[in-house]
Amino acid sequence: MKLGIRGLLVLLIVVGMPVASYFLVFKPQNKAIKDARKEVEHKQQLLDSLRVETAKNEDLAAANAQLQTTVKRIEARLPTGKEIDAVVRQVSDLAVASGLKSPDMKSGKPVPAALYLEQPIEIQVEGSFIGFFSFIAQIEKLPRITRIHDIKIVGLAREDAELKADFTLSIYFQDAGTPIAGGIK
Repeated sequence: MKLGIRGLLVLLIVVGMPVASYFLVFKPQNKAIKDARKEVEHKQQLLDSLRVETAKNEDLAAANAQLQTTVKRIEARLPTGKEIDAVVRQVSDLAVASGLKSPDMKSGKPVPAALYLEQPIEIQVEGSFIGFFSFIAQIEKLPRITRIHDIKIVGLAREDAELKADFTLSIYFQDAGTPIAGGIK
């Protein structure tokens, strides 16, 4: 078998074409495909992490809505400065309804406390222990936020009263037009 230059040239072209196409076409295409797969995988990971973050944001939105509801409920329990008189009257009525003598009350100056104000009222009541206990239980049931502190109870040896109690009742309220939430959205 004699190969001439033409035969050798044809053999070289037949063998060289696949080798050249491998290096010039297939190898770069395989690298591009591999890079594209890496990029798709990376973008898929980003998409998965975005889905997780979006789920967290939805949870945060739900938690924020729940907090707004709670704040509104608490604000509803805080009277405005104008409604303090009604709360004081209500406390006085509760004392009388519990069998105590009409209470002596001295109103103090409102004290700022965080985002609200505290109205201290010094109260002195006389009556039976059961009446006093009932009075305190009724104050606890008031829809407004109150606090009793500085209680001093003295036993009395009189027919009309078993005890005399001095305490400070703080009624928490908000300034008219100033929401506690401070603009929570």
